[in-house]
Amino acid sequence: MFTFGAPEWLWLLIVVAALPLLYWMLRLYAKRKLRKFGNEATLLKLMPNYSSLRGWIKISLLTLALGFLTIALARPQTGSKLRTVESQGREIVLVVDVSNSMLAEDVTPSRMSRTRYAITRLVERMNNDRIGIVAFADEAEVLLPITGDYKMAESVTKRLSPDLIAEQGTNIGKALEVALLSFTRSTQHTKSRVIILITDGEGHDQSTEAAIEQAKAEGVMICAIGIGTPEGTPLKIDGVHLEDEEGKMVVTKLGESLLESITAATGGIYTRSRNDSFGLEEIITRLDEMEATELSTITFEEYDEQYQWFLGVALLLLVVEMLILERRNPLLKGVKIFER
Repeated sequence: MFTFGAPEWLWLLIVVAALPLLYWMLRLYAKRKLRKFGNEATLLKLMPNYSSLRGWIKISLLTLALGFLTIALARPQTGSKLRTVESQGREIVLVVDVSNSMLAEDVTPSRMSRTRYAITRLVERMNNDRIGIVAFADEAEVLLPITGDYKMAESVTKRLSPDLIAEQGTNIGKALEVALLSFTRSTQHTKSRVIILITDGEGHDQSTEAAIEQAKAEGVMICAIGIGTPEGTPLKIDGVHLEDEEGKMVVTKLGESLLESITAATGGIYTRSRNDSFGLEEIITRLDEMEATELSTITFEEYDEQYQWFLGVALLLLVVEMLILERRNPLLKGVKIFER
């Protein structure tokens, strides 16, 4: 079987084929200009080394060389065999807290800004893994179904903010339930699924315990990154301190004990974000230790490239064309090859 890997280049053959016609037109124009100075035959006697045949030989060689070069660019291919490539990796669902408490500034510049930055860095380091994003406050929503489209993941990350979820709160249990449902069926019985929970840990109810048990039953590992400080900070929204029902300032603190218990129960790890480190290295190291599974199989036809032969002929013709002079070489007058 014969085919081309880049057939769009073949259109250049039309331009290449027009070169001899263009050369003929230029020669015709030159002759007309020459006749203005006198009889053509007489003028040619004044140029004994001139050879019109050499000019036609050179343009013919150049046309052939460019033709072969164009065919080489079109990547001629022969043969055909099926090749199967398997893509192995992990399915990772990022569960991101977008409640109002993530606006706190006990980490620089804020918990939410640090989270967006860290997710972007994590996505940049991914290779064959698939990623999904779930945002949550009191409710949870899948912002990005599991995909290998990292550009889309980065785009979704930029949108993360408390404005995404109307009902405020920190319902971690609900978020984990939604994340568990978002995994694809193809990885259902593998150990290559992981949830990365990014939150300040201020939320715990019975649904959290149920989600942990479900994750354990399905073999899903949960890792967590705690955002904030145990000491906490007064919560401000639009520059205004929030107050509780008693008129006291609302202080948001990092709830590490909950996150540690979630990760310990599912074989994951917990790490805390600090101003000098987001805790990504520990998470990435743990991901690298995980079992990778087959995520997709692609079967395609593979051909043998033959462009090198056409390229070689093109280069040879160009060398010959450059060696031939348009005028006769006085040293080779006895050779009648180009005599005309």
